[in-house]
Amino acid sequence: MLVAPAAGAVDITVNALFSGKAVLVIDGGKPQTLAAGQTTAHGVKLVTADSDSAVIEYKGQRQTLAMGQGTRVGGARGSGGPEQVTLTADSRGHFITTGSINGMPVRFMVDTGATSIAISVSEARRLGLNYLAGEPGRASTANGVVAMYRVKLDSVRIGDITLTNVDGSVVDGAGLGVALLGMSFLNRTQMLRDGDRLTLTRRF
Repeated sequence: MLVAPAAGAVDITVNALFSGKAVLVIDGGKPQTLAAGQTTAHGVKLVTADSDSAVIEYKGQRQTLAMGQGTRVGGARGSGGPEQVTLTADSRGHFITTGSINGMPVRFMVDTGATSIAISVSEARRLGLNYLAGEPGRASTANGVVAMYRVKLDSVRIGDITLTNVDGSVVDGAGLGVALLGMSFLNRTQMLRDGDRLTLTRRF
């Protein structure tokens, strides 16, 4: 008989995706095929799935994962454990995960070349940010030099890590399809890469 662990975090990786189903590997165990709405013995629930991504839930935390992606969900912050998250690179070597800005879900890509967290104007509007009140500037992108606004983000969460008062930038123009998790967040963590896995642990 399988018994779910009483506490702690779990590592979840998506091995395959289908309409309404996903194959998950939990804590390095055997692959498990779940239909939307099903919950494993670990307490991991598959909320929804399609050919692009799966939404999983564990201990009230939800993450959106693409094919081949993984993350660490849960944790023991209440018992003094470190605030951390482990991400798995996708097929292109990018670390992409779903977190939140000011409590609203946002899809991030880790980018050590970005000075701050960068989001598009459309994303800023969705989040309700008054970015026009921020400090105006210019940013160099793949599409050339564009207008940008420096802002302060009240809170940014990735996995178990929640940081407050984080520098961000809102970039005008097309081309920024995913928020960039830049150094204004990453500098406040310890980054440890092991192959295709990246673990972030909060420092301050």
